[in-house]
Amino acid sequence: MSKIWLIMLLSAIITAIIKDPSVAISAMLTGAKDSVDLAMELVAMYGVWLGFFALLDKVGIADFIAKLLRPVIKFLFKGSSDEAQKYVSMNMSANLIGLGNAATPMGINAVKLLGDEKESANTNIIMLVVISATSLQILPTTVISMRAAHGSANAADFLIPCIVATVISTVIGIALVKLCSKLFPDSKRA
Repeated sequence: MSKIWLIMLLSAIITAIIKDPSVAISAMLTGAKDSVDLAMELVAMYGVWLGFFALLDKVGIADFIAKLLRPVIKFLFKGSSDEAQKYVSMNMSANLIGLGNAATPMGINAVKLLGDEKESANTNIIMLVVISATSLQILPTTVISMRAAHGSANAADFLIPCIVATVISTVIGIALVKLCSKLFPDSKRA
């Protein structure tokens, strides 16, 4: 697959250079600058939010959030440990406020605790992946901040459709995982 991408990239660059070298070089430099600017914006934003979640964990608010989400997490993640539930709740909290990439470290820790020694994923891991992928968002801060940074007149005007779409996708995802776990229990997959 990497060879295909390399061929596509090289052919595009060669075509651009043959056709109009000044435009090609200008586009490459502008694209590189824009990508670095975007990366720096995201690094700053995620640095703040990951620091915020580390602070929540240190002062015990992470445990409080885990207690609030415990009934939902116990229903969705049967047989998981308290530590795994804490990381799942932090992952879900980060997704709720639109920080999908900031949720990743908590999700990785949760997967380690939800898994077992087998190399296949169990229902709890699949549920976490589905919930993270559907990313139920009440406040999509990443998108709002990116829209605001790029001059949107009303950076949050998509909020209602976003909430509706993520609620529907999350509910459907959870229902399908529950259905599949009934049809294909963990003990039969092992």
